[in-house]
Amino acid sequence: MKDVHCIEFHTGSREERIPELAKDFPYTASRATLDRYIGSTVPWHWHQAVELFYMESGCVEYTTPGGKLVFPAGSGGFVNSNVLHTTRAISQTEENVQLLHIFDVSLLAGERGSRIEQKYILPITSDPQLEILPLLPDHAAGREILKRLKESFCLSCDTFGYELKLREILTELWLMLVEQSHSVSSSNRNSAGGNDKIKLMLIYIHEHYPENLSVKELAAAAYTSERECYRIFREHLHTTPIAYLTAYRIQIACQMLAENKASITEVGTACGMGNSSYFGKVFREVVGCTPRQYRYKRQNNNTI
Repeated sequence: MKDVHCIEFHTGSREERIPELAKDFPYTASRATLDRYIGSTVPWHWHQAVELFYMESGCVEYTTPGGKLVFPAGSGGFVNSNVLHTTRAISQTEENVQLLHIFDVSLLAGERGSRIEQKYILPITSDPQLEILPLLPDHAAGREILKRLKESFCLSCDTFGYELKLREILTELWLMLVEQSHSVSSSNRNSAGGNDKIKLMLIYIHEHYPENLSVKELAAAAYTSERECYRIFREHLHTTPIAYLTAYRIQIACQMLAENKASITEVGTACGMGNSSYFGKVFREVVGCTPRQYRYKRQNNNTI
């Protein structure tokens, strides 16, 4: 199981890059220490692979276009394919650690168009309203899934027949998820309308953040109006276009301050924040310290 504390993206996108998903076996397991991410937050992203996770310790908050869900230690969940989401560690008393299975559904479905895909996979992955399926230990069905999910991370890759045994375990878990999803009332699911448009606008921001962007340009990237742009950001990301742009620029600045020796002025310019005084003011408001203090703490392995 790979230990992770950062996230990689495909160029110009918020689609997560997961190089461990090999074509001949599209699966990876990871142990994510959320406290070690910048700001203890995994930024907005999506991935074609599905995500099945178990909270080993601490507590994490998942946010999707449909809302927020909190997962304490001992709970878990399923994140559907291509769902925009961000996660934030919220426990202040213990380390926030998450165990994850991330895999392409072809691992279970086999050949595209197969009977297995049609009957058991597509009803889940093609449901635009099913973003996250929470798994909580407050009833028998949830407890059984969580028990088997926790045990699934104990399978060693050195075990004879590892790939077959892992696929068998994931298939069993998937069937239990299918049954669980049937019990989720559609009235409790949120509409995913506008999902493609928000992704187009996020991609545009991630490609043009150093520039002097306007909401008009951003709306045009998704072939929509400025008013609709504001509505989509509010309903799907629970923020405004400008606030998201600022947060993204600060995120880029944090990465630059932690990873290279560019001057504070150079960092501010490179992330689209202009002169150093304005950059310093905004950075301090968002992060809670100056860029120089942040660089010192990160480069000396202190947690921010």
